[in-house]
Amino acid sequence: MPAPPGGGGGDGGGGGPGPAAAAAPGGPGKKRRFRPGTVALREIRKYQRSTDLLIRKLPFSRVVREIAMDMTTDMNHYGDVGLRWQSSAILALQEATEAFLVHLFEDANLCAIHAKRVTIMQKDIQLARRIRGPWGGVA
Repeated sequence: MPAPPGGGGGDGGGGGPGPAAAAAPGGPGKKRRFRPGTVALREIRKYQRSTDLLIRKLPFSRVVREIAMDMTTDMNHYGDVGLRWQSSAILALQEATEAFLVHLFEDANLCAIHAKRVTIMQKDIQLARRIRGPWGGVA
């Protein structure tokens, strides 16, 4: 029975060099396949080292402006009067939001570990928020 297109099945291991067709010069070869969890751990280390923002600025800015417009039309009945935002104000909100979320996920991770799990579930986040209290750990 001929091998299926794409190089056949298997786990990509084997210990030795691959077939001659995969090692042919000029050919694309076989793409490297990492074990489950390796790429995730690499991404964790990468994001722990970095200090840049993880949420894109434009979508975050749109959400902030939408919430602010909802609040102003509900409270003051301004109608179509748009609010103007300094970029530093939106950046400060984004920094605070990301710091809050990272801290919340750290607490939720501790809750999951306490329950002898490695996967964060919704109930872990709910428990972390409940333990923090009404202000959410913000002093």
